[in-house]
Amino acid sequence: MIHYQLCCAADHNFDGWFPDSAGFDAQVARGLVECPSCGTRSVRRALMAPGIPAKRTAAKTALMPDELRAKLARLRSEIEQRCEDVGTGFADEARRIHNGEADARGIYGETTPEQAEALADDGIEVARIPWVPRADG
Repeated sequence: MIHYQLCCAADHNFDGWFPDSAGFDAQVARGLVECPSCGTRSVRRALMAPGIPAKRTAAKTALMPDELRAKLARLRSEIEQRCEDVGTGFADEARRIHNGEADARGIYGETTPEQAEALADDGIEVARIPWVPRADG
């Protein structure tokens, strides 16, 4: 995973996580990255300072992969507790909620890149979250 500081055409700054730089470029090209403040899909990478910790504080300040994994596991747990798993029917259920054909609620599940792009094209907001395995197996 790679972390980017992003900026939209209206100069709103926000963070984004991507599998790699090519993944970022592909998602931006397909209009899948949008500003959480204004919704524009005109997004670019912002200038970032490199994350090089001082030698004596490296262990204290660097975000280690295990720490990130633990945070993502906690996020997964919260999502599973508070939202409904709609599995591979995610795109259809998100569209039904958006159109008022189903009760508004938090959902999660699976979608293809093409389905996610179609949802974005129709103005249906969805977020992709790195899904790490549960700590309990």
